[in-house]
Amino acid sequence: MSKNVAVIGASGAVGQEILGLLAERNFPINELKLLASKRSAGKTVSFGGKDIVIEELTHDSFTGIDIVFSSAGGSISKEFVPSAVKAGAVVVDNTSHYRMDPNVPLIIPEINGDEAKKHQGIIANPNCSTIIMAVPLYPLHKAFGVTRVHSCTYQAASGAGVQAMEELREESLALAQGQSYERTVIPHQYAFNLFPHNAPFNDGSPANADVSAEVGYCEEEWKMVAETAKIFGEDAPQINAMCVRVPILRAHSEALNITFDKDVSVEEIYEVLGNAPGVKVQEDPANNRWPMPIDASGIDPILVGRIRKDVSLANTYDLWVVGDQIRKGAALNTVQIAELLL
Repeated sequence: MSKNVAVIGASGAVGQEILGLLAERNFPINELKLLASKRSAGKTVSFGGKDIVIEELTHDSFTGIDIVFSSAGGSISKEFVPSAVKAGAVVVDNTSHYRMDPNVPLIIPEINGDEAKKHQGIIANPNCSTIIMAVPLYPLHKAFGVTRVHSCTYQAASGAGVQAMEELREESLALAQGQSYERTVIPHQYAFNLFPHNAPFNDGSPANADVSAEVGYCEEEWKMVAETAKIFGEDAPQINAMCVRVPILRAHSEALNITFDKDVSVEEIYEVLGNAPGVKVQEDPANNRWPMPIDASGIDPILVGRIRKDVSLANTYDLWVVGDQIRKGAALNTVQIAELLL
């Protein structure tokens, strides 16, 4: 049955990707309402061969709406999602605001899609780095029992939004020409550089980070720890993360060091991942060719490769993972959650 759908943050990178996926996957839409800030209201977006005018988001925007996709930031979700639920809509929230709420399911459809049925009007979409790690990790956990994971992430500009991507382009060109560049989104030189993630750092002050996080973790790293535990449930493995910003436009990469309950073979790991939903093994060892961000950009699967035994630790293996942060890390997972509601 067709649904009346609203998209909050329709003018942003994730909002635009959601619209493209709704069309690509033939999501059954009766009426589509696009919502954004007053600054973006009045602009038009093409969808299904028609130009749709973006409306200003208000508390009265949700009358008659069945499903809301919210991707405009945590403060916007905090203010407006309760109004959508009160109006009778189900909200799939792609911000951090509701993820750790015990009354809100945190869903990756390939892992815990059945939990979506327990919603009370809101379903949360996990952080992009969590999704990209968890999709290949979960089938390995089911098959062999994972006890711990250390993840080093290499995160693209897309995770900081469209403006950060544009600044990376402009700064790269400026520095290549010997010119200075003044950036506004990323706090450090981004072109030809990398640095530990610029999310708020927990130095023990509640004003600076989640008070539940361990001191020394940044917000991005703690999301991977806490969200994975919630998604996997009681037998979730221990997670440690080190998140790094790298000068890549789109698609995050992660180096996973995984310890199992017992020793397994590289061949067994390849077999499980070769049959895992949402995962694609892509590599050419003879030519030293492994998944790269340019391979993952614009596609649905999480790419995996470079699987090898860690000789320093028993029952432990390394895995290289690359996924499109805007697509599966945000928009696609959000649309897949909404498809569960159908």
